[in-house]
Amino acid sequence: MDTSNQEQYSPIIRSVGDSASPVNIIDKGVAVNIDEELEFSLGDEELGSEDEALEGDTHATTQTIVEEAAADDGLDAFRKKKRQKKSVAWDDFKDVEVGHQKTLMSECIHCHAKFKKTKTSTTSSLLRHRKSCAIRLQKLKKATQQTKINFPPADSAEASQTYLHSGTFDMAAMREATAEWVLMHEHPFSIVEEEGFNLMQKRGMPEWQRINRTMNKNDCTSVYEREKTKLKNQLKKVKKISLTTDLWKSKNQKNEYMVVTGHWIDSNWRLQKRVLNFVHVPPPRRGIQIADAIFKCLTDWGIESKIYTISVDNASNNDSALRCLKDTFSRNKCLLAKGKLFHVRCCAHILNLMVQDGLSRIKEIVDTIRDSVEFINKTDGRRLQFAEIVRQLQLPEKMLIYDCKTRWNSTYEMLTCALKFQDVFPRYRDREPNYDFCPTTEDWEKVSKVCNILKTFWTATHVISGSDYPTANLYLNEVCRIKVLLDSKVDDEDDFVRSMVQKMKLKFDKYWGECNLLMSIAAILDPRCKMRVINYCFPLLYPPHEVQSNIGKVRQALYDLYDEYVEIHVSGQSGSSSQLLIGSDHPTKSSSSASSSVSHVSGMSEFLTHIATVESVQPVKNELDTYFEDGLLTAADDSTIDIVNLDALKWWKDTTKYKILPKMAADILAIPISTVASEATFSAGTRIGVVSYTG
Repeated sequence: MDTSNQEQYSPIIRSVGDSASPVNIIDKGVAVNIDEELEFSLGDEELGSEDEALEGDTHATTQTIVEEAAADDGLDAFRKKKRQKKSVAWDDFKDVEVGHQKTLMSECIHCHAKFKKTKTSTTSSLLRHRKSCAIRLQKLKKATQQTKINFPPADSAEASQTYLHSGTFDMAAMREATAEWVLMHEHPFSIVEEEGFNLMQKRGMPEWQRINRTMNKNDCTSVYEREKTKLKNQLKKVKKISLTTDLWKSKNQKNEYMVVTGHWIDSNWRLQKRVLNFVHVPPPRRGIQIADAIFKCLTDWGIESKIYTISVDNASNNDSALRCLKDTFSRNKCLLAKGKLFHVRCCAHILNLMVQDGLSRIKEIVDTIRDSVEFINKTDGRRLQFAEIVRQLQLPEKMLIYDCKTRWNSTYEMLTCALKFQDVFPRYRDREPNYDFCPTTEDWEKVSKVCNILKTFWTATHVISGSDYPTANLYLNEVCRIKVLLDSKVDDEDDFVRSMVQKMKLKFDKYWGECNLLMSIAAILDPRCKMRVINYCFPLLYPPHEVQSNIGKVRQALYDLYDEYVEIHVSGQSGSSSQLLIGSDHPTKSSSSASSSVSHVSGMSEFLTHIATVESVQPVKNELDTYFEDGLLTAADDSTIDIVNLDALKWWKDTTKYKILPKMAADILAIPISTVASEATFSAGTRIGVVSYTG
């Protein structure tokens, strides 16, 4: 067999991808090191068989090979099959014909540089070029660089989620994500067994494996334990924690549950809150049982020595529970200000009780309007008939709204909305024979008077009843506005208004008649207010003969609290100084070693130790005095500051003038003066995106 025939019947040469595709570069170029490249090169040079020499001159097309092979199949068994190219150089080179003579050359698929093929088809020159090809190296660098990902803001709810993925399916990770999904949206464990859920997962991820309810329950428990451990580690770094707690009874099961929520300032000066405990409290639910449940929760989290305040509503069993806890913490000297700030009464609850007493004067009218709203919204036909009358009267409002009986602001919104339709209800009664409880004209007049009072109430207490988690410095001014409103209406000429306001004022005096230290101290720590806010509000809140005594009481409590923070600060510095004196390089294991370490103390170190001891003592000028002497923060101080909506917590974070006051301000401003955060836990709608930790 001649050489030409052998060339014609040579196997098809393995094709290398076109120059536009970087796949081969990533798969092979990165994986092969220099030693491997040299090994392949040497192997090609040492093999010098005739077949290898002919490999470089073989250019039969696929069609020619197939046709001639079919014509002479009997010779295939006698021919030697050519060895495939193994050198990694061929991942970056391809054979091309150049010029009229069709000279066979090897061309780089990246920079298109050409190299003449040798008789033995050695690849040493190709490998050398492969290492130095600038375009190839640039492609490799780009392929190995990490892709930039647009992460959400740090304060976003999704900030804790990872957005990097290896590209491989991980069923364990999917089980974890499923458990988090079930907890987040309070789905039943059995939802993972539904056919539609598994069909959806299988369609998106063919590797998906079914999960049963038992597996999902165990996964949820694992997620809870993991998150609890993370939260425990986070709470170890917190020095002071304030709590809110609330009890709720289910209508159907008649079971009562208690939730305990922790509030603190983190290292970035952000208000944080976490549900620490959510348990069933068996009857009779006396104060001692509530106190025991709270204390068990605190010891479980290891924060029993870090409690600052506890905010509760005004139930009598809460009063006795907090008396028990206060005695317990006082024995261990855990409470600051001698426990004067420990028991915090919920402002929102006091406000609700106050307004409910006022609304009791029109209870029958409120019930009538509530029944009317329910009757009209019960069927589509009634709604359409009511809407037709609204269109005829050309009223801008479109619908009536329900209320929550236990929330005064919800009842207020229902009344104000219904008041706009007062001309519609009589016309609707004429068309609907079954509607027989329409409010009278006199009823609407009383509703209008009540709404006028509650409108001012609503404006004055928007911060207190709001859901934006306000800091404690915002409450005193709002409470003062309530008192001014009640005083202005208590002697009103209208008998109905006067009797209503008198009932509300009695409730106000019951809970806020005494000086509220927490609200006052928090307001003073607002740089816009300082002591001026006390001098302004107290004459409006208290009788003239009590004003100065209450101002003195607040001032004394503030300075006593500051002295305790100074003592904590000094003790912390003295501990650091003693560690500096002993030194970590010379541990004292015996008296001889101790004496040898002391002999090496230099004069400078003795002086610095003395200075640290002297400077750690309270400064000659009290920081509180300096704070008061600096005057109020105004818009003129910094035109970029929104003085009305100033974040006092952020201001204390950014200030560098004080050392001790910022720590004190952070703890005080973090105290919740409302239990709304805990009450919201019983509403599934307010817990979207939050995993509740069950203790």
